[in-house]
Amino acid sequence: MNIKLKQKMTVHKINLKKKILARWQIYLLLVFPLVYIIIFAYLPMTGLVIAFKDYSITRDIFESKWVGLENFNKFFHSYKFWQVLKNTLIISFYSLLVSFPIPVIFALILNAFPMKRYAKSIQTVTYVPHFISTVIMVGLIAQLLNYRTGIYGSLYSFITGGTAPNILASGPLFKHIYVWSGVWQNTGYNAIIYIAALAGIDPCLHEAAMIDGASRFQRIRYVDFPGILPTATILLILAAGNVMNIGYEKVLLMQNDLNINYSEIISTYVYKVGLASGITDFSLSTAISLFNSVINFLLLVSVNWLSKKISGSGIF
Repeated sequence: MNIKLKQKMTVHKINLKKKILARWQIYLLLVFPLVYIIIFAYLPMTGLVIAFKDYSITRDIFESKWVGLENFNKFFHSYKFWQVLKNTLIISFYSLLVSFPIPVIFALILNAFPMKRYAKSIQTVTYVPHFISTVIMVGLIAQLLNYRTGIYGSLYSFITGGTAPNILASGPLFKHIYVWSGVWQNTGYNAIIYIAALAGIDPCLHEAAMIDGASRFQRIRYVDFPGILPTATILLILAAGNVMNIGYEKVLLMQNDLNINYSEIISTYVYKVGLASGITDFSLSTAISLFNSVINFLLLVSVNWLSKKISGSGIF
């Protein structure tokens, strides 16, 4: 039995070697991104050891004193811990619940739109905002929602005759402004992959449904939606695995002294602890970042497992 197994392994290795030699140009092209990933993604992971040390820029990383989980305990017992964790979870899941289904619905509606020429124009107009930089996007938000000179403030004064409330300084409204401005900016771009998946659905399915008397809505429900469900499942798993990684640039730019208790998230806290504070603590900021990555990893594995149990599809 062992001899047969060894023979099969030998044959498999020979076949694999032949395939690689036959397509060596393609494998050669893979070397460059592989080297890039190793240098910029895996080698920097050695620096994560800082999270378990009392690191100082005056000492070498591996010569610094080993403190174990002290930095994690310092973060967990900090008065900021529950605040930043709560804000991160609220904004993350709110953003996921809103920004994930809207592109799917938009793609289904656009695909079913009878006038294809206008549908293409709508698609172009909606994905253009994605290319607006974060700084410009926050500047637009500040200008539009300014309670004195913005469109919001001008309309409020015109209708009521009074001064509008400063919603940019309102903590409870921060998450709504952040999430819905992101929906406006990214819906069209995020819908592209679903539109591509819808284009791959066999037209014969629609023809058969029409012969059977299915309405437009029924074709969307029973043909289009099942056709993009595997794609949507994969993207949901990836989004869930990235749920704790809110873009700190936008949050940081939208922060002010009046909404800081509602807008301080793990990403911005790591930045302030590691770089922006008067006394930089690289070990603590690395520990917080590592904690954030572990939570993301657990969410990714959990959602993937749940998806495979329910739908039979997953990313691994």
